[in-house]
Amino acid sequence: MKGRILTTLAAVAALALSVATADAVTLRLSTQVAAPHPFIDVADFFKAEVEKRTNGDVTVKIFPNASLGKDDAVFNELRIGTVDLMISSTNNAAKQLPQVQIFDLYYIFPDYDAFNAATAPGSPVFESLQGLADERKLGIKFLALFGSGSRNLSVATGPVETLDDIKGLKMRTPPSQIVAKSWQAFGTVPVTVAWPELYAAIQTGVAQALESTLSGNLGSKLYEVAPYLALTQHSINGSYFAMSERSWGKLTPEQQKIVADVAAEAGLLGTKKGMEADDNLAEVLAKDHGVTVTKPDLEPFIAAITPLHEEFAKEIGASDLLAVIRGSI
Repeated sequence: MKGRILTTLAAVAALALSVATADAVTLRLSTQVAAPHPFIDVADFFKAEVEKRTNGDVTVKIFPNASLGKDDAVFNELRIGTVDLMISSTNNAAKQLPQVQIFDLYYIFPDYDAFNAATAPGSPVFESLQGLADERKLGIKFLALFGSGSRNLSVATGPVETLDDIKGLKMRTPPSQIVAKSWQAFGTVPVTVAWPELYAAIQTGVAQALESTLSGNLGSKLYEVAPYLALTQHSINGSYFAMSERSWGKLTPEQQKIVADVAAEAGLLGTKKGMEADDNLAEVLAKDHGVTVTKPDLEPFIAAITPLHEEFAKEIGASDLLAVIRGSI
């Protein structure tokens, strides 16, 4: 009898272990940047809180600095579930979802409050983007949209005081036609370069200028090759936190709620860190790294680009989305 009881207990323990093992999940999270950067803050917070709230049943492994590849390749892996999570700038998803380039319309959001109101989980903008992704059968689930700092202009050749100072410069742009056309409207010559190749492109003269968040500039040491920073603040860096639908389906309903809740909180943290970077990092770049910082008159920049908003939105099939954003501000 004692032997039967022990056998039964062992069987129950084995069953419990198998159930626990079935529910245990490790998620691979990819991003293109290195610390310090709001993307890393978002990833670190997400990892810590998900592991804590699931009692370790869901663990997160972070792969920073493009260690899993460039965004295009990672996005495709996200679709099939070989990468579970991805944090990136919206313009890097332009090939797969052209409408996300709506965030590349410069000077469309007057401030962070307007941006946050327009992009909060459950907002019309958020739901519209998820609907567009579903229509294209991308196999991704947006967890959060956030702003990871304002984007500013950095130049290798000299300080920028006016719009005329950048005429004819070879301007690095991400794979977004709207970004390229915007800088063309400013009088530069756009050159598409992937983020991991940006430092070398500036260093070798393939490009002479770039635009980025201050965190991205500092984290990737772009100040070494482009030591002139102009605070154009032409956009709040639209950023997204997305998950593979296949990976989402591996989670229990309870785990899904935890992941969704933590991702939303992480997005708010990302925006907060972006705002802090805007307040502090220009001074850090100037004092600690010898960067020349200028504050050009923004009115000519705004005047050159604002009339193109509706034209650009129509080109990417986002006229309705533009109207939703304007209605949210």
